Amino acid sequence: MLDRVVVVGAGVVGLSIARVLSALEGLEVVVVEKEADVGWGASKANTGIIHSGYDDDPVKYPNRARLAVKGNRLWTTWAEQLSIPVDWCGSLVLARSLEDRRVLRKLLARGIRNGVPALRILDGEEVRALEPMVSEDVVEALWSPTAGVLSPYEATVALAENCVENGVKILTETLVKGVRVKGGSVEGVETSRGFIGARWVVNAAGLYADEIARMAGVSDYTITPRRGEYLVFDKDAGPKPSRILFPSPTPVSKGVVVETTVAGNLMIGPNAVDLPRDAKEETYTTKEGLAYVWREASKLVKKLPGKREVIRVFSGLRPQPSGGDFIVRVLEEPEGFVEAAGMRSPGLAAAPAVALEILRLMRLNGLDHGFKKRWKAERRAGLRIMGLGWDMLEKTVPRNPSYGRVVCWCEGVTEGEVVDAIRRGAKTIDGVKFRTRAGMGRCQGAFCRLRIAAILARELGKPIWSITVKGTGSELGVGDVKSLLEGEDVAD
Repeated sequence: MLDRVVVVGAGVVGLSIARVLSALEGLEVVVVEKEADVGWGASKANTGIIHSGYDDDPVKYPNRARLAVKGNRLWTTWAEQLSIPVDWCGSLVLARSLEDRRVLRKLLARGIRNGVPALRILDGEEVRALEPMVSEDVVEALWSPTAGVLSPYEATVALAENCVENGVKILTETLVKGVRVKGGSVEGVETSRGFIGARWVVNAAGLYADEIARMAGVSDYTITPRRGEYLVFDKDAGPKPSRILFPSPTPVSKGVVVETTVAGNLMIGPNAVDLPRDAKEETYTTKEGLAYVWREASKLVKKLPGKREVIRVFSGLRPQPSGGDFIVRVLEEPEGFVEAAGMRSPGLAAAPAVALEILRLMRLNGLDHGFKKRWKAERRAGLRIMGLGWDMLEKTVPRNPSYGRVVCWCEGVTEGEVVDAIRRGAKTIDGVKFRTRAGMGRCQGAFCRLRIAAILARELGKPIWSITVKGTGSELGVGDVKSLLEGEDVAD
């Protein structure tokens, strides 16, 4: 049997697992992803919060309760190793009524039971002293200083780059069509690029994990998409909170959050709408959903910026498992089938702990590889011109003038940064956007999109019309118009 593991899904959980497995000697790790880039499923569109771990009932949801707290601690190390910017700003759960205050005390007791450090209940005046923009209606809050915020897509890219440095193969635009099982054991996966043999198959397919499981003959759970809608404000819009502001949670959701992203934008959201099981690509936004988010966020703070300061609305889908808890297991039947499924919130926070748990379970079930003597824990981030002082600019730009040519004025992204992103793996306009933030500013790419396309065309050796926004089917054009006018063959 070939000693290879295939990880299905290049989201933050799948790539965390691949990273941990890449530390083992003699084990080939292959990640397959149906999208054109990493992190374009549930990992792309969420709050980016590394929850501290007080939310989840350890009796009803033991995996969520245990792995979120451990994952939160691990992120402090992983983020430093992978050069992922994190704002460890802490969070406040705000109480506006007597019932809310009762909820805070339940959360405090649960958090202490889960092992969350330094939790404390503050009165209204203490809350406003810590966070002046909080509404005067707030009478108490649960203060959790270990919560943080990062960019989920930047974290996923960092994980992918570290995986590749450690020998992991990542196959994008590769759809899994079947899991081959013979004699009660996994033999590999059938994909749109052919069969990939493997001793182990790790199912980290996010919204599609239940469908991958059924391909292996496992049918004891389902995944329902839960949509959450968001509004993002211009960086100059304020006031912005320094901490993450939550309402008192409901049984369905942690509620609409007011936060400042790690990039410096005020962001509010999400709502929580359960969609039909087959609506796993329904990422549109609704007038009703966005109005709900605005209304609920307005209850937490004294004032939101004007609606004209909103530069982007979007929605993300969270995979809601039928049992509610994370599904983290190695199955006896079929042998070699591993699952990290149902990664709803706090999946981002838990990801590193899920990866270590998967390794532990695989070792209990026969994985006997030792650790590599040389494994690269660190990843070097790309150069960000906007973060440099004049002295560094004076040294950097003469060495490489492309770092002096601005492509995206809103975010201050240069041609040198775009080229670096392409050489690190970006193949599409969105791939560049999620690596550099080009196109994420006030004009949302109106100025820079074609410039980025031209750089992609040059670097990839392709005609500009064939450059895609987000993979096959999203090409900028249908052919070379100039050639058509000249009567030349489009196929050339």
